[in-house]
Amino acid sequence: MSVHDIVIRNGTVVDGSGSPPGVADVALDGDRIAAVGGEVGAGRREIDADGALVTPGWVDMHTHYDAQATWDPDLTPSGWHGVTTVVMGNCGVGFAPAAPDRRDWLIRLMEGVEDIPGAALTEGIQWEWESFEEYLDALDRRRWVMDVGTQVPHGALRAYVMGDRGAANETATAADRAEMQRLATAALRAGALGVSTSRTPLHRSVDGELVPGTEADEDEIMALGDALRAAGHGVFQGALHHPDVPASFGWMRRLAERSGRRVTFNFQQTDAAPDLWRDVVVLLDQARADGVEVYGQVHGRPVGILMGWSATIHPFSTSAGWGPVAFLSPAERVARLRQDAEARAALVHGERADLGPFVASLTSSWHKMFPFRGETDYEPPADQSVAAIAEREGRDPAEVAFDVLMEDEGQGLLYYPLFNYSDGNLDALWELHQHPRTRMGLADGGAHVGSICDGSTPSFMVAFWTRDRLRGPRLPLELVVRRQTRETAEHYGLLDRGLLAPGLRADVNVIDHEALAIDRPRMAWDLPTGARRFVQGSTGYRFTIAGGEVVREDDAFTGARPGRLLRGPQGV
Repeated sequence: MSVHDIVIRNGTVVDGSGSPPGVADVALDGDRIAAVGGEVGAGRREIDADGALVTPGWVDMHTHYDAQATWDPDLTPSGWHGVTTVVMGNCGVGFAPAAPDRRDWLIRLMEGVEDIPGAALTEGIQWEWESFEEYLDALDRRRWVMDVGTQVPHGALRAYVMGDRGAANETATAADRAEMQRLATAALRAGALGVSTSRTPLHRSVDGELVPGTEADEDEIMALGDALRAAGHGVFQGALHHPDVPASFGWMRRLAERSGRRVTFNFQQTDAAPDLWRDVVVLLDQARADGVEVYGQVHGRPVGILMGWSATIHPFSTSAGWGPVAFLSPAERVARLRQDAEARAALVHGERADLGPFVASLTSSWHKMFPFRGETDYEPPADQSVAAIAEREGRDPAEVAFDVLMEDEGQGLLYYPLFNYSDGNLDALWELHQHPRTRMGLADGGAHVGSICDGSTPSFMVAFWTRDRLRGPRLPLELVVRRQTRETAEHYGLLDRGLLAPGLRADVNVIDHEALAIDRPRMAWDLPTGARRFVQGSTGYRFTIAGGEVVREDDAFTGARPGRLLRGPQGV
């Protein structure tokens, strides 16, 4: 029997198929799995996985590394969390195609929609492209710790074709539609994995402009679907306005039927319509019964906002007292607020600027804010909210919130579960993750860096849903693994991964299940130009193997970078 490159011995294999776990060996040769079973032969390197989980590497299909992929080979935070494949280019925003005079505009669009500092994007991106095909070529020259696939962003495409008319969301002409279809088809044939769009008013540039395509008519959407049909592969991904999902289901069905491709939309529970998700489930069931490929993409935890003094938003962001301390260094700010009673009073009780009902809700809904201390709790009970604490202690909730933010030398955090928490628990997500027409997504790795760090979600899924949840039922380990391996890989036609089976890609995690944990989020200033972002690492990954090479060992990078650009679907 030949000697394999790597043999992982005696691990509890959760293979990604949904089958129950079982003890087995896994042999790897080159970038492929050679054997899974009891007698696989010897290895040049042998890993003792007794007592550990052995899973496929995670396949995260909703990220925003479109710029970061040009400068960061580790693609953190995903690189810290066992992810071996990412799909970016979601929600209609990205950086190709890009006319030279539109580069700054695309940066301002991404900065507004995905909360990535514009200075970091300006400094970090080395523009080597104009067309989408040239963007793929630029990515192809890079190497990462994981494989990277991308999609054609409708916003960038529309602005490239229509110029100012497209940016202003004017109606596309027949000639505009034809050109968008032509360019999207070419991009897909060059290797794009799909086309994405945004249709939500929450997505705006830093100048307040809607993403191009937000108000596109059905003819324009169908032209993009025709590109998918012509290319013969790809997914149509959409960020929809959540209350509009039922009304949008008609065109999503027509798009799926006309293109012959899958259509997936961001699917969340919102406080404005907390029971609407059940209506959407009925529509998904109907589509499934009719053989129409429409899928809801759901998060693994609340779509939440982290609030801190250095974050994008906090309860006092609109206070008249914030301006005098906003641009101080973190240490200077804390010192001022501790020593200057007038500065503190102006901040906590000062007049609030009117930035609309959404911002007002974020900065004053004390019942939705929870201190985020020690072990991170993404399913906090109501009696732990700022409002509940204030009531128990007979205090002003604003004072309670201020004190939390001043903890840990001014690094204290508040957690605001924005979506998926209308019931004060995660029972809705527990149901949705068991539905056959939902897929795991929305972790947003690389995005919203001043308000979230949900790239840690793959680790959270395993730790919380299979082991730690206390306020409701858990999910089976084999289901959670399948949700973020084989299901997400198949969704984008990546049939060579997401499953521990001979002949498939050697992407493997070896995980200490009992020790697996995600760190408390913290603010780091490690983006280009020293721009800030929330980071959240993990512990418990003994090994992460991508393409047969160990890229992480005992929670540290090894320096190996086998990751490549994925061009189109991947067969076995």
